[in-house]
Amino acid sequence: MDTGGSESKAQAGITRIPRHVAIIMDGNGRWAKKRGLPRHAGHRAGVESVRISVEHCARLGVEVLTLFAFSSENWRRPKKEVGLLLELFMTALQRDVKRLQKNNVQLRVIGDRTAFPEKLQQNIRMAEAATADNTGLILQIAANYGGRWDITQAARRLAGKVKAGELEPEEISEAVLAAELSFAGLPEPDLFIRTGGEQRLSNFLLWQTAYSELYFSDRLWPDFDAAALEEAVVAFGQRERRFGLISEQLEAQGQDLAAG
Repeated sequence: MDTGGSESKAQAGITRIPRHVAIIMDGNGRWAKKRGLPRHAGHRAGVESVRISVEHCARLGVEVLTLFAFSSENWRRPKKEVGLLLELFMTALQRDVKRLQKNNVQLRVIGDRTAFPEKLQQNIRMAEAATADNTGLILQIAANYGGRWDITQAARRLAGKVKAGELEPEEISEAVLAAELSFAGLPEPDLFIRTGGEQRLSNFLLWQTAYSELYFSDRLWPDFDAAALEEAVVAFGQRERRFGLISEQLEAQGQDLAAG
């Protein structure tokens, strides 16, 4: 699909670009089953949707894109499927580094990578190093990641600091804990997308999505193209983000900013 050139109808309606988009890429297995194919065929087809989303987010001006590639719960899947998923991850890393370089995309992998084979860990380090100086879109791949794991490892690090006398318990605030979470220092997700028709968080970015706008699409991930992404961004722009305030307060803030 050509995502460049003339404006699509959806893009014409975009009024606000989210700084950070997070996506649960659901529906690969069902996409394959509908076509009488093995589940891994759906995962392979989903790789193209990843490429489309990365390149289109870069074009739109999104700063960070976080994709849920492999959860900490996915180890419970059949051993053969897990092996194929890890193999596909490694192949994509090796093949797409040049594409990321061309699009000025910086790659980061978040999650507990110590459970992965050493060869895959090495490929992750090489891909991150190769794109570290890129200044465009930050692409975060959540691999062997879980929101509860993220909060737990942050709490464990803070407990270690308290034990070492580097931190007092009463000094632990939301900001202090957040600084120990994955991708601390980057904006939290503005727009949270889940494909495949399910409407749950599935242990993804539990802390970071506290004020994210949730968007659920019935499209299976391999069918989630640039137009579908733009529809989600259009819907995001139509929502009023109050962060605990009321509409009148937001309007007053806007008037103050305009006056300043």
